[in-house]
Amino acid sequence: MIWQSASEFWAMGGYGVYVWGSMGVSAAMMALEVWLTRMGRRQALDAVCEAMEAEALDAQTPSAAQVPAGATHSVHFSQGVAS
Repeated sequence: MIWQSASEFWAMGGYGVYVWGSMGVSAAMMALEVWLTRMGRRQALDAVCEAMEAEALDAQTPSAAQVPAGATHSVHFSQGVAS
C-alpha cells in the first residue's frame, strides 16, 4: 500500500482506529507482561531470601538435643514473646 501523505498513513484507508488501537493494546499488554514478570521475580527472590534467612536462623538456634544436660536456663515462647 502506498500513502501519499502522513495523514493517509495514520488513517490506514479508514481502518486507522482499529489498526492503531490494536497496536496500542498490544504494546500495553507487552509492557504489562514485562512488569508482571519483574514483580513475580522480585516476589520469588524475596521468598527465597526469607527462607534462607529462616534456615540460617534455625541452624544458629540450638535444638533440644544440642542443649547440655546441665543447662540452668531455658527460653519459653508464648505467642511470640520471650518470657
